[in-house]
Amino acid sequence: MAPLNSLSDSELVILLKDGDEHALRMIYQRYWKTLYNECCRRLNNPEQSEELVQDILADLWEKRTERQIGNLEAYLTTAVKYAVYRQYRRNKALPFFEEPLEHLFFSDTEADSALFLKELRVFIDQWLETQPDKRREIFTRRYLDDQTTQEISEQMGVPQKTVQNTLRNTMVALRTDIAKMLVLLPLFIDHHK
Repeated sequence: MAPLNSLSDSELVILLKDGDEHALRMIYQRYWKTLYNECCRRLNNPEQSEELVQDILADLWEKRTERQIGNLEAYLTTAVKYAVYRQYRRNKALPFFEEPLEHLFFSDTEADSALFLKELRVFIDQWLETQPDKRREIFTRRYLDDQTTQEISEQMGVPQKTVQNTLRNTMVALRTDIAKMLVLLPLFIDHHK
């Protein structure tokens, strides 16, 4: 058998799924620094970044038989982005309907992340088309036109609380539908490679 450091990511994933701890160590050596730097860049907190990367790699090991990983680097990069987002959400004081929408659009120059971003944007655009007019207008004003809930309230002539409740309900529905889409997206991507 070839040394682990000469194996491709796909080969390491196969060994990982078979329970090979050496494969996990190789993945750790190959990606630790990149993942840590990505976390630090986003969180600006070395201790939290180290913990998040450890958690991501531990989760990779614990759920190795459940995960369908077509591209290890893209998988780990996306895992970092979600972990950072969850950390951001835990530490954020603003109510979630005031959060910038860009946390749903993870930007990156890598091909898989670009594909993910494109698919997510297409999905949200299509999803918005299925929403009631008022919900679509409030969502668009808040997240695409970057208006505050107070500005939306004044311009639409509805109470600010109504705007906030609509945004809250819209985000819950969108997150639920995005979660469903994320389950199916890897199947779609693998099928079209």
